[in-house]
Amino acid sequence: MANLHFHYGTMGCSKSALLVINAYNQSKNGNKTEIIKPKIDNRFSENKVNSRIGISADATVLSSLKNWKPAPDTKMVLIDEIQFFTPKDVDTLVRIADSTPVIIMCYGLMVDSNEHIFPASRRLIEVGAKLHRMESTCQILGCMRLATHHLRYDSTGKVIREGAQIAVGDSNYKSVCRQHFNMLYHSTEKGGR
Repeated sequence: MANLHFHYGTMGCSKSALLVINAYNQSKNGNKTEIIKPKIDNRFSENKVNSRIGISADATVLSSLKNWKPAPDTKMVLIDEIQFFTPKDVDTLVRIADSTPVIIMCYGLMVDSNEHIFPASRRLIEVGAKLHRMESTCQILGCMRLATHHLRYDSTGKVIREGAQIAVGDSNYKSVCRQHFNMLYHSTEKGGR
């Protein structure tokens, strides 16, 4: 088994749920796990990984992975919202994966709502993490195509086309297929809500 993995997909494709389930199964098998989440992710709670389907697990909250090391008896590290960490944090994970038997499972988004890849996600690809695409369908009513993009909306329902790459929260986002992204993102009309 590879020691460094990246489970990626759009919002709502059950990344956090899979992380919690994976941690539970490893614990049930007697394998010590550590769960980490970035400090910036405080949507549902400060110190838990929460899935929208209602399951959660305690997590260590860190601003950076620079000085972090897994405990000596840890078998697996599960990291939620990896896109909020930095490329240097990913390099720390690479060193751990390459010098210890610890398996590192990262979960997160590949691209932001402006179709730009997150730097930490890019770094995971560059360093050869094993990629696992998690799939879900477009959230535009009636569409059954694969969700590959995110649209971010302001409080009036208009698509936001520029600004900060990181905006924590999900009430103003929709996961959409490429076709709906191109139609709504590049349109001057509100649409999609």
